[in-house]
Amino acid sequence: MTENTDQNTLRETAMDEIRSLRGRIDGLNKDQLDLILTGARSHYAWTDKPVSDALLHEIFDITKMGPTSMNCGPARFTFVRSAEGKERLAKSLKPANVPKVMNAPITAIIAYDVDFWRELLRLFPHDDRRGHFRDKAAHAQDTAYRNSTLQGAYFMIAARALGLDVGAISGFSNAVVDEEFFAGTTVKSNFLCNIGYADETALFQRLPRFDFDDVCNVI
Repeated sequence: MTENTDQNTLRETAMDEIRSLRGRIDGLNKDQLDLILTGARSHYAWTDKPVSDALLHEIFDITKMGPTSMNCGPARFTFVRSAEGKERLAKSLKPANVPKVMNAPITAIIAYDVDFWRELLRLFPHDDRRGHFRDKAAHAQDTAYRNSTLQGAYFMIAARALGLDVGAISGFSNAVVDEEFFAGTTVKSNFLCNIGYADETALFQRLPRFDFDDVCNVI
């Protein structure tokens, strides 16, 4: 079998998989949409129900399937569960965020590797795109940051889809997190996200959102 035949077979398989998916489900129902976005809330108070390693693996296995440019997948996830890890993370936090993190079952550091492009032959094997980023630090940084932000959003939706609650945090020092957790590496922090099972008694009313006409244009 030739390389072209192999590629054609793979493409036909991919097309059949999408056709099968569309045949099985037209879209999410209202309850499912409520669970992941329209009815979900950001949480900052938590019960003591633990989050298992198996569940973290499941969240990641869903997250990694979300699209990124050239399938580059630059996000790196550090799950901080231990008291020692939380103390290290607390050094970076604004005071109001310390109890939110310390009381969460797990805080995920959503980070990115600026050298993600070194893995492109593995992740984008049909064309060597490493030259797009080699010796182009600013382009690699922008691409890694942009796509890890996407992956962070996929991560939050995946966690909610599996019945967990999430609370993203940006009130912290990236420099402190990077020094504490990623010193000597090519990994940099993007944002933090608490995950677990929320104590809903700490909620306040839902805040307003823009209407379509406020922020959208169809050209």
